[in-house]
Amino acid sequence: MSPAPGAARPASGPLAARRDARPAARSRPGPDDLRRTFEAVPARTSGEDGPFAESWWGRAWVAALESLSMDAPRLARGRAYADGGHVAAITVTPGHVVAYVHGSRPRPYRAELRLRTFADADWDTLLDAVAARPGHLAALLAKEMPHSLAETATTAGITLLPAPGDLDPACTCPDRGRPCKHVAALCYQMALLLDTDPFVLLLLRGRGERALLEELGRRNAAHSARERPAAPDTPSVPAKEALAGRFLPPLPAPFPVEPHPGRPPACPALPGARDPLALDQLATDAAARAHALLTTGRDPLAGLTAWQDAVRLAAAGPTAGLTATTRALYRELASATGRNTTDLARAVAAWRQGEAEGLAVLETPWDPPAGPFDRARPALAAAGFPRFQPWRNHLTHPGHAFQLRFGRDGRWYGYESDPGEDDWWPRAAPGRDPVTTLLELTGG
Repeated sequence: MSPAPGAARPASGPLAARRDARPAARSRPGPDDLRRTFEAVPARTSGEDGPFAESWWGRAWVAALESLSMDAPRLARGRAYADGGHVAAITVTPGHVVAYVHGSRPRPYRAELRLRTFADADWDTLLDAVAARPGHLAALLAKEMPHSLAETATTAGITLLPAPGDLDPACTCPDRGRPCKHVAALCYQMALLLDTDPFVLLLLRGRGERALLEELGRRNAAHSARERPAAPDTPSVPAKEALAGRFLPPLPAPFPVEPHPGRPPACPALPGARDPLALDQLATDAAARAHALLTTGRDPLAGLTAWQDAVRLAAAGPTAGLTATTRALYRELASATGRNTTDLARAVAAWRQGEAEGLAVLETPWDPPAGPFDRARPALAAAGFPRFQPWRNHLTHPGHAFQLRFGRDGRWYGYESDPGEDDWWPRAAPGRDPVTTLLELTGG
């Protein structure tokens, strides 16, 4: 289905390709929206021989330029200057375009173009005609100027695009050509700017983009309101009556909570998809948490960090070795938290020792106050154990095979490592007595 007349069309074809191939001219708007300065566009290197402008409005600008002069060689030199990146930053204000163009001499020349601006009455006529057709506004927002918009302006007696003879050139160079090659280069670069932004032409005619869009939006809304059918009369209700208290029926009783969490549906195994058994474990855990929230009104796991929750999930799996399902879950959880599977396995062992407190004992050394920690070394020595080396909340066996760590909960946590290595893993259940915990750890 073809678009409505005057509607914006997606940029495609030669114009879109040309826009993609050329470096975009970046604009610095002035504070009053009536001055825009476009940075210089680098020289083209693609060797294109096609028309300099691809949009129909850009070609109309080039036609107005070429109607100024019958001197084809001078225009060709101007185009070569434009292609070669000789045109510096271009400043556009109402009715005026100016830029410095580098010629054969070291000092650049100041090239200018003037174009008649519209009177306020012309703008009123044009904006009313555009606002009456929403497609015109949509086209401008898409940086397009449909033929129908120019035809609407012409029908209203306004020439939007420059006609032959409308452009008034000037340059500081000694060449008396009209236009000289420097002004011609400026004109060709203006065609490139118009290709990508027709609001440059509207600024030349006297109005900035921001002010135009605000005015068009206001007029379009007013025009739509005039065309909208009047709403039928609705009987009014006195405020006193509307605010009076009303009887509201009681809410229905909530559905009874199931005695046990529901089981999630089975997930099929698909190539490239997540492991279905790991997904089943995550869904089962979510169902258990939701059931607890329904029955107690609180979630005991809400305060866990992402890492703590990942360790908790991994610890809920099988305890006797790593099955294929457990390995897949470990990989997923380790990747999601930025750890490796060894870190996760060590943390799981600590969680099984003492949940969040056990994980804190593994990861966060601290300095215990005087008391039970100080009494532990004499108690171990009295039980016949060698003298343990203290460091913060750790007591380490001289052979570096066993270690006791004192938790903030007042319990001792046993750790084991290969002799002489510093690779500590949580072992045995924690207890209040360091001697009992060490005996359980050593199997004594």
